[in-house]
Amino acid sequence: MWDDKLKDILAHISQKKLDPAEAHAKIMEMISLELGVAEVDVARHVRTGFPEVVFCPNKTDDDIASIVKALTAFHETVLCTKARPSTFALLSREHPETRYYEKSGAIVIGKLKEGTGKVSVVCAGTSDIPVAEEAAVTARCLGAAVDTHWDVGVAGLHRLLSKIADLRRSRAIVAVAGMDGALPSVLAGLVSCPVVAVPTSVGYGASFGGVAALLTMLNSCAPGVASVNIDNGFGAGYIASLINKRGEGD
Repeated sequence: MWDDKLKDILAHISQKKLDPAEAHAKIMEMISLELGVAEVDVARHVRTGFPEVVFCPNKTDDDIASIVKALTAFHETVLCTKARPSTFALLSREHPETRYYEKSGAIVIGKLKEGTGKVSVVCAGTSDIPVAEEAAVTARCLGAAVDTHWDVGVAGLHRLLSKIADLRRSRAIVAVAGMDGALPSVLAGLVSCPVVAVPTSVGYGASFGGVAALLTMLNSCAPGVASVNIDNGFGAGYIASLINKRGEGD
């Protein structure tokens, strides 16, 4: 959609239907849109390969709807993260093709194309699923084919080992864990692809809201582990999808 709009402007210039000043103004509108509450980076995909993503906490539903409206004017797919049910209710009225992933709070507006390659998302326990789901949805939005494996933590190591043959076919793996955060280290010792580790804030008091898991992942003795911030499923899914694309030679 964005590319089509740019081609139209260039065609009108060549046909002398637009003078340079008018063309410049239209192109500037395609780079950034000032909404008052936000300056929407509608051309981000040109630099990074994917449109701006809407982080919903601390934004009103109306503000989110305004940002999404600006993005959907240029892009077929828009991702919102950590959204409330009320946000989904408003967006779904304005954009019929809207899906809400209740556990993570992710919202996808528009079409999801069939994914390529393979990203696997695993989590240690059922309590980690909200963060893992955010990673999986993000990777799918960025064009990856995604497999998920929930509740395969090291407290029952046989659960993980039964999935290893499948996981070894991945281009990248997102490993989500709270408590002691040991899953990424164990997994990285069993596979040859990069492991993106995500600590969660799940755990008892001494887990310090995910800090203990984060430190475990940062101090991993297994090579091939890279960590993102606590509960940052979005960041992990994004990184894994970029690795996946590089595997395709993009």
